[in-house]
Amino acid sequence: QVPLVESGGGLVLAGGSLRLSCTASARTFRGYAVGWFRQVPGQEREFVAAISWTGGRTQYADSVKGRFTISRDNARSLVYLQMNSLKSEDTAVYHCAASVAGWGTPLLREEYDHWGQGTQVTVSS
Repeated sequence: QVPLVESGGGLVLAGGSLRLSCTASARTFRGYAVGWFRQVPGQEREFVAAISWTGGRTQYADSVKGRFTISRDNARSLVYLQMNSLKSEDTAVYHCAASVAGWGTPLLREEYDHWGQGTQVTVSS
């Protein structure tokens, strides 16, 4: 098991920024790709961004390209999602997830093996 814990969510005005963090409380992310997904009540959980375990490959949803940046610090078992120029439509619960497909940047929920409980991000206009 690689239990994941997200933090950094909150309430922010449109145009503002937040940085989400994801950590593995029991063991490191070594070898795992990590992704961020978000979910609004009544809707499917959607892909936001992913990073390979070395950090050399990243992938973003079109809706966040140029505004969000995913990065990782493997020495500290941390993955970050820097979110800038936030919009009201970014409001959701954000979940991080880990995939054993460590060399890639998986896009599909089914490709991820472990999930965190999520952190709420609310963007007020």
